[in-house]
Amino acid sequence: MAALEHRGSSTEDSRQPEQLVSLMFAGSSSKKPSSRLSTGMMIPDTHSTIVALSSAPGKAGVAVIRVSGPRVRFVLETFASLVPEPRIATLRRLVDAEGAAIDSALVLFFAGPASFTGEDVAEFHVHGSRAILARLLAALTALPDVRLAEAGEFTRRAFEAGKLDLAAVEGLADLIDSETEWQRRQALQQMDGALGDVVEDWRNALIEAMSLLAAELDFSDEGDVSGPLQEQALVLAAQVLESLRDALGSFAMGERVREGFVVVLAGPPNAGKSSLLNALARRDVAIVSPIAGTTRDSLEVRLDLAGLPVILVDTAGLRDSADPIEAEGVRRARALVERADLVLGLRAVDSDPYRVENQAQLLKVATKADLAGPVLPDERPVSVKTGEGMAALLADIVARLQELGQGEPALLTRERHRIAVAEAIGTLERAVAAQHGQGELLAEDIRLAVVALERLVGRIDVEDVLDRLFAGFCIGK
Repeated sequence: MAALEHRGSSTEDSRQPEQLVSLMFAGSSSKKPSSRLSTGMMIPDTHSTIVALSSAPGKAGVAVIRVSGPRVRFVLETFASLVPEPRIATLRRLVDAEGAAIDSALVLFFAGPASFTGEDVAEFHVHGSRAILARLLAALTALPDVRLAEAGEFTRRAFEAGKLDLAAVEGLADLIDSETEWQRRQALQQMDGALGDVVEDWRNALIEAMSLLAAELDFSDEGDVSGPLQEQALVLAAQVLESLRDALGSFAMGERVREGFVVVLAGPPNAGKSSLLNALARRDVAIVSPIAGTTRDSLEVRLDLAGLPVILVDTAGLRDSADPIEAEGVRRARALVERADLVLGLRAVDSDPYRVENQAQLLKVATKADLAGPVLPDERPVSVKTGEGMAALLADIVARLQELGQGEPALLTRERHRIAVAEAIGTLERAVAAQHGQGELLAEDIRLAVVALERLVGRIDVEDVLDRLFAGFCIGK
């Protein structure tokens, strides 16, 4: 077909269909990267059209292949013989450049800029077999100026087109990775632009404060400029400062929801830590033995407790030991206890009471409740063997972790967010506390706060962040 003749330099991918599918299912990026500087920074390539499997890899009833870029209409005309009405699903027989049938598919077209990437976008909803995906991807990438997408390249184009700010992109990444209800809620709020909206409000208030200071500096000798403009500017700065402090206070919770609450099982040897870990995880994670000192290193298992992401950690029995390996395990256990969000201090009912560090975050548990022995008033009795007290213990754990939260998803969820907000707080504190009354210096401090907030949502100085962030996305996103 004449329309398929190569124009200019060819971008045809010489790999065989099975190679393309292996690459796709391995989660690797295309071997035809966008242009890069000598520093390794990716320069977005907006001239080529990109294609990738957008649904999960593996055999499925339906798979989605997404295409974005300037040649989307040409791709649709070539494979589906028409460009469908935007946002109207159309059943078409897909054929390759030689007219050979590939599959029947639902075809969708999203005209730019009203699309995810801001470009023309097409989706082919095909049967999810490896053979179909391999054939279609091979045929698509054989077209001129059509190539496999790099990891996260669709989302990067959306960012470059102003469809998402950097915080929303991070929320999208977290939403894809979410495993629990709390993670889903927090990531969805982030992706919907909650942080970006608040940052815009902060920025607008600070810009207004800067304009007041500029008016005082430029027109201080004019009779029609009256009122304490500097005081008004500092009032605005103080209001933003208070809001920034509130947001920073939620960071610890946001980070915990994103990464997981750390719950440590601690206590002397043979207190039943490994048995309780296995019971809570509902599988054999740790070796259980009557021999003291069986667990010498920490064992972790991730759990979903009432929608809360929890990292449950089994540790070495806390005791003095001459064995250097066990002693190192005890040292690591004490370190984990110190920084845990919650410590389950375990003691078997037939043993003496034991004191565990980090009393502030301690939940005392009396294990082996099926045996004879006293249960102290501040202990929760449990028996892994009979199941006694397990439901009550789980409820106590969830309640204690929920107390750490504030009910609503946090605005700040990453260390990058914390650093930017802390920087803005520092400059505003300096401005609000200043007694010199020099408008130029006050305006500069407020300007630095604005710069920190703009960095937070990706308006400036974020190329290094972008490369790391998008590299963690799947190919089709």
